[in-house]
This record gives sequence, C-alpha cells and structure tokens, in this order.
Amino acid sequence: MKKILALALAVLTVFSFISCSKKDSKQFVIGLDDSFPPLGFRNENNEIVGYDVDLAREVAKRIGKEFVAQPINWSAKEQELATGKIDCIWNGFTMTPERCEAMAFTKAYLKNAQVVVVKKSSGVKTLADLNGKTVGVQAESSAMDAINDTPDFKDSLKKIVEFSENVTALNDLEIGNVDAVVLDLVVADYMITQGNRPLTILEESLSPEEYGIGFAKGNTALRDLVQKTLEEMEKDGTVAEISNKWFGKNLSVIGK
Repeated sequence: MKKILALALAVLTVFSFISCSKKDSKQFVIGLDDSFPPLGFRNENNEIVGYDVDLAREVAKRIGKEFVAQPINWSAKEQELATGKIDCIWNGFTMTPERCEAMAFTKAYLKNAQVVVVKKSSGVKTLADLNGKTVGVQAESSAMDAINDTPDFKDSLKKIVEFSENVTALNDLEIGNVDAVVLDLVVADYMITQGNRPLTILEESLSPEEYGIGFAKGNTALRDLVQKTLEEMEKDGTVAEISNKWFGKNLSVIGK
C-alpha cells in the first residue's frame, strides 16, 4: 500500500511539474536575451524593447494572442523551449545546421555576421593582429561557434574569456581587460553608435549568417502561422517601418 501511495504521489508530482512549466495557451511567449540591443533589451524604464520585440508583438496581435517577452538564460535556451515554457526563441537566433536539425525554424528574417570589435586606439586592423591577444565572447553564442569554426584564428589567441552577455564584454574591452570582442554585427554596430563608444569593427568578419525564429521540432503549425504573418507584415510595410525605427533603413530579408 505504501509503495502504491508513493507511486501515486510521484506521478502527481510529475504532472504538477509539467503543468507548472507550461505557459498559458492564450499567450505568445518569446524567449530572449534581454541584453541584446537593438533586437531585445531593457530601456531606461526597464521595459523590454527592440526590433525583434516589436516584430513579435505585432505578430502576437495579428494571431490573436497576448504577447509576452520572457528573458531566459541564453546558455539554456534549448531547454526552455523543450519544456514548453516559451513558444519560440526570437532574439538574433542564428540558423546553424545543428539548430535547424533540432528545431523548427522560420525562414530567415535578417542577415548578420560575426565580427570582431576592438578599441580604436589599439592599432589592431586585421584578425592576424590579434595573435597572442585575449578575446571576449558571450558564452554559448553564435560568436563562440564562429570562433570554434575558425581554428586558425582560435589557435592564434592567447585566451578566450566568456561573458554572460555582450554589454559586459564590451565594457571589459573599453577598460582593457580583453583586447577584442566577437559578437553579432547588428548588435556591435548599434551598441557602438548609440553608446558613442571608442570602439571599431574590423573589416574582416568571421562568418556570415542569418537570423531565424526557432520553435520546438514538432510545433510546425505555429511556426507556419508566424511565417505567414511576417510575410503579410512585410507586404503591408509594417516590417519596413519597424526596421527603419531601429536601424534607420530596411534590413529585412523576409520574402526575399
């Protein structure tokens, strides 16, 4: 009897955990790194804003769901998606072959590249100039993947320092704790310009890439609905309006 009761309690605990981990079906919950400007970040009022946030908010409105921006630990993003706590990962999420195999992705909506940022006064002009230097990068990011996929560059470095997010990495670059930072082009350009930082982007990039929206492998119905909605937003000029707001021009590749 005790074994049966224990088993029943265990089953109840599992179902309770599952129900607690699931989100409201009336909501459209995007998982994001809330320190990733201009795609998703907190403004001076601590509100989550950005290009991806504006796109997702409009999509939620058009499909009749409540929009929720859910900050997540970027290094555990796949787990957040798999447990059903979020509907998708939408925040400068690079479409790699491995991720495309493990998830259901939309088509690309933005092009990007992994670039190297250095201090203007550093004298560094090329990737070769970073030989024996220390480079910072966000942990579990596409920038880290780009470094790993460029073994000659990686092997030339003295040390790689991993950060939880790009803001801290760039701050450490400015004070001289690292010699360079590898990160997304759209993020680097925005953060340098908006912050008037004494930094510059090297002309040589590590890898071109595309951003997509990642859904759980079997959730193709919602994926397809979001894709259809984005294409409608592109046709009626909404995407261009949002892009101009954040980038000063239309960088969208939706439907192209």
